[in-house]
Amino acid sequence: MRTDRIFARLDREPEPPKIEIPRMSRHRVVLFGATLAFYLAIVVAVLGSSWLVELDWKVMLFRPYERWPQLHAFLDYFVVLGQRGPTAVMVMAWLGWRSWRQHTLRPLLSLGAALLLLNMTVGSVKLGLGRLGPHYATQIGSAELFAGGDIFPSGHTANAVVTWGILGYLATTPRARRWLSVTSAMVALGVGATTVYLGTHWVSDVLLGWAAGLLILLALPWFEPLIARAEAFVFAVREKIRERLRSRGVALPVPVPASPVPAMVPPRGHDEDVEAPLREPVGVAGGRGSTRPMPARPHQPARSERPPVVPAGTRRPPHTERTPRTAPARPLGG
Repeated sequence: MRTDRIFARLDREPEPPKIEIPRMSRHRVVLFGATLAFYLAIVVAVLGSSWLVELDWKVMLFRPYERWPQLHAFLDYFVVLGQRGPTAVMVMAWLGWRSWRQHTLRPLLSLGAALLLLNMTVGSVKLGLGRLGPHYATQIGSAELFAGGDIFPSGHTANAVVTWGILGYLATTPRARRWLSVTSAMVALGVGATTVYLGTHWVSDVLLGWAAGLLILLALPWFEPLIARAEAFVFAVREKIRERLRSRGVALPVPVPASPVPAMVPPRGHDEDVEAPLREPVGVAGGRGSTRPMPARPHQPARSERPPVVPAGTRRPPHTERTPRTAPARPLGG
């Protein structure tokens, strides 16, 4: 397999492709406001030890991991899709390839901005409320706030929403955006429900984690101008470094132009000889546009010119050629 053609095809585009960047539309603003109201309602419900805290304790005392132990082994691996390290590495590898392919840093910069917002918002609320998890709860019915914990909101859930949802946000076609958004939503819902099953988070932790991750995805268009300026700054620094290297006489690699694909020649058959006579190509007027030489036919014996023997008493077919008879020569002067 020749890799030079692959890299030539990847470096064929000298300019980044024109990608439609999501804007902060009215529909997105409405969704952002509704999600923010839901976020604040959950925080107020937990602070006031309302019915939501009672639901947390009911689910915790129900102990789903003891009710369905056969799911425990699989869900232990599935919940890794919400951990920051493994998911960031997988998504960064894919977005890094896209950045190289499209000659733009926007995918990687958007992921970096989303993760930075996630750490700032979710981390500050975690440390500010200090809620303990179900396995470390001390008093039944209590919200377990301001006790030195760091579990509210759920970091696994919020990270799953942001890390996998950024793929749908950066999709270049409506169909890809639709499918990636649905897939990322299913993964985020599954990760949040898994943390409740394992007993590592309260139900309210998961609800707030979903809202926190969705708020970051909805707010990303506000940071697109900052991402564009960061990309321009990085490219400007790269050009300055290249100019310094050129001034010092350092040869820099140049993208290889895409070479035309060579014509495919059929393999030579066993019945073709090197000394076979050349044949004229068939023209377009003959009904074929191919100029490929016709393969030589095997030698066939010449047909006999003698007419077929017809038995006596049989009638000769009308299409059979007759041998012309020669008239007897007449004597001269007779």
